[in-house]
Amino acid sequence: MSDPVLEVKDLHVKFGRRSRTTQVIRGVDLTIAQGETLSLVGESGSGKSTIGRAILGLAPISAGSVRFAGTDITHLTRRRRRVSVVGLQAIFQDPYSSLNPAMTVEDILIEPLVVRGIKNARSQVKELLDGVHLPADSGRRLASEFSGGQRQRIAIARALALSPRLIVCDEPTSALDVSTQARILTLLRELQDRTGVAYLFISHDLGVVRSISDRIAVLRHGRIVETGPTRQVTEAPQHPYTRALLLATPVTDPAEQARRRAARHASGLVEAEQDDAA
Repeated sequence: MSDPVLEVKDLHVKFGRRSRTTQVIRGVDLTIAQGETLSLVGESGSGKSTIGRAILGLAPISAGSVRFAGTDITHLTRRRRRVSVVGLQAIFQDPYSSLNPAMTVEDILIEPLVVRGIKNARSQVKELLDGVHLPADSGRRLASEFSGGQRQRIAIARALALSPRLIVCDEPTSALDVSTQARILTLLRELQDRTGVAYLFISHDLGVVRSISDRIAVLRHGRIVETGPTRQVTEAPQHPYTRALLLATPVTDPAEQARRRAARHASGLVEAEQDDAA
């Protein structure tokens, strides 16, 4: 078996100074193979986005290690990362704040190419737009002229510009309506089939990740409580918290929704949400 594209070992993250520190991530281990999607799922406050930010060098790592494509990137400076970790990219939650509304789409897409000194960057714009099913003339328009779903496609195209091996997808569909979510998930799967890119897909919704994941890791209070193949975790979960998360997945039947809400209260998930928010 080939080496994993991402290997996280005994990751710890804490914020604050001296005696006033808060431990957010506690001993997390993750591996992702090339072309695989690992989804990291947990309620608000569980620490899932902090793990993504630590991998990207945007949150401090107090202990443990992060290896990308066989290279230890745990404590690389941001300048070193820009040069050495080209194959690691990100798509963030809010397509309205992640793109500069005053820039044209073409300038947004070529920016990472120009920063790395890649020649003829503008010639790649049409291919990038085609890859995310946007019209070729989109490059001449401002990002502010597009809908949320279209902006997220632009963000995906930007992440793909440098042919990454791994993309950290931090709640990339949570700001979108249900039908747009489905189209973005279909696009991500299509791009993975075509390019072999791996995803770390971060979400609070087990229902969303079910259709895109190869494996799922469930996070609670900064610790992984369950990891396994998607079908196992979603159909035969072993941990009570995972079962409670499944009950939180929205359904269209009001009676079933009411039954699930009652079961969530009985499981203690509601109390856990209140603790996380405190």
